[in-house]
Amino acid sequence: METNRQKKIGTLLQKDLVDILQGEVRKNGIANLIISISKVNVTSDLSIAKVYLSVFPSEKSGELLTAIRSNTPLIKHDLAQRVRLQLRKVPNLIFYIDDSLDRIEKLDEELKGTNNPITNPDLLDKRKKS
Repeated sequence: METNRQKKIGTLLQKDLVDILQGEVRKNGIANLIISISKVNVTSDLSIAKVYLSVFPSEKSGELLTAIRSNTPLIKHDLAQRVRLQLRKVPNLIFYIDDSLDRIEKLDEELKGTNNPITNPDLLDKRKKS
């Protein structure tokens, strides 16, 4: 269960990380790429922040994640400069790709397509354990 302090720090980090990452995309002139941060979870001792990134188009998410992970110390330094008046110590950042939107889209396509168990009950037999 997250405390109010963890939620507030997560929100603060999320806003500043969005500014940092989108600023880098604009500064480097990268076109056709959208990066957003869907969630930031901070541990109870405030030492680690798990940052979940949503990337559009999702095909570029793998290479973008490796680039961000290699530049994590620079991102943390920039973040520390922004939140130095609010936090004494900036948590270590761990980046993950949030693929929940892709999973929702895939489920939606499955329900609209031929694999809908509601319209085709024979599929349920395949899913039963033997």
